[in-house]
Amino acid sequence: MSGGKANVDSELLLRVVVLASAASLAACAGMGKHESVDYRAVVASPDRSGADRETDQRRNPELLLAFTGARPGMRVLDMGAGGGYSTELLARAVGAGGTVYAQDAQAVSPRARERFDERAKTPAMRNVVRVLRDYDDPVPSGVRDLDLITFFFAYHDTAFMSVDRAKMNRALFEALKPGGVLVIADHSAQAGAGVSVAKSLHRIDEATLRQEMEAAGFRLVAKADFLRHPEDPRDSIVFRPKVPVDEFVLKFERP
Repeated sequence: MSGGKANVDSELLLRVVVLASAASLAACAGMGKHESVDYRAVVASPDRSGADRETDQRRNPELLLAFTGARPGMRVLDMGAGGGYSTELLARAVGAGGTVYAQDAQAVSPRARERFDERAKTPAMRNVVRVLRDYDDPVPSGVRDLDLITFFFAYHDTAFMSVDRAKMNRALFEALKPGGVLVIADHSAQAGAGVSVAKSLHRIDEATLRQEMEAAGFRLVAKADFLRHPEDPRDSIVFRPKVPVDEFVLKFERP
């Protein structure tokens, strides 16, 4: 078997495994949202911007969406929404009957705020509620029993901000309904680094993040490898990588 064919076969197998796993876990979590989603069609939506399509090249959004198990009608909290790239994808996946709460701190950068505000004018964002609240108090009053929380490539930022992460994680736990899911993706630091390079390299040790979530009551139920890059030595800042950045994706459940 040629190397090219082996790579294609491996990618197809990974795609099948992730899609099947996402569907199974969503059902097991008792989310009650049974309508299927064509994640490939969501990503291929013709009204998505060229800039977002460029970001797709390193985010693999079809597999990431599938791993979250986002379905029509779901209520979702997107932590650290930034410019809204992931928020929009989630909004498309949950449809008009769902809601995505897009959280960011009041001190979000002017550039990210401007990008989000411009994106918010588009039809795809009609089911999005902007939430400007501190990370350690991220959930609007009265918002409970969420189906899904996402935290993409921003958890490490809270390690060098004035954030009580234990308080934040407990708030996320309480905001989910029993069986609800939290999916975190972030840039991987070297084993044992903890949060020591969160500011300098914008990376976090996967084991440290897992420990912090489990301390809040979450149970790890799945991992995904579609953003892993073992060739990354994980010793440089993620904004100027010499090789693709190694990133982990973890799925936690509120028991």
